Amino acid sequence: MEFTFTQQNLEKIDQILKKYPTKKAALMPLLWLAQEQNGFISGEVMKSVASILEVSLEEVLGVVTFYTMYHQHEMGKYHFQVCTNVSCLLRGGYDIWNHVRSKLKIENGQVTSDKKFSLEEVECMGSCGSAPMMAVNEDYYENLSLDQVDQIIESFK
Repeated sequence: MEFTFTQQNLEKIDQILKKYPTKKAALMPLLWLAQEQNGFISGEVMKSVASILEVSLEEVLGVVTFYTMYHQHEMGKYHFQVCTNVSCLLRGGYDIWNHVRSKLKIENGQVTSDKKFSLEEVECMGSCGSAPMMAVNEDYYENLSLDQVDQIIESFK
């Protein structure tokens, strides 16, 4: 399915491009805007962004696949990302990960049947000093315990 930015987002793109010395430098904010509009970054979204920024599709793909904030398929309304990198691992990150998996009854990259929740194990979310941590959409939850995870999950039901 072809992707085109809405007229409102095309106007936002004009404003974003004015902030950067080159079009290529605006790649991440355009991907974010595209994801907000489309829900995820499809191949058609990447082609559209590459065309607007006059960069190769491979350059766009490289950014999309490097950063966990860009989703290549539809996610749930509440997207849980659990960090299991070194600091989180040492402070119970896998206990948090396994607990969330068990509570949501989904595996890595899956979405619940009602499309309410999705789950992703991530390498590092840059919050090592307050490990273990997870994010739900754009909100970070740090220094987590299993009881706190239960409360967070219940707050979204």
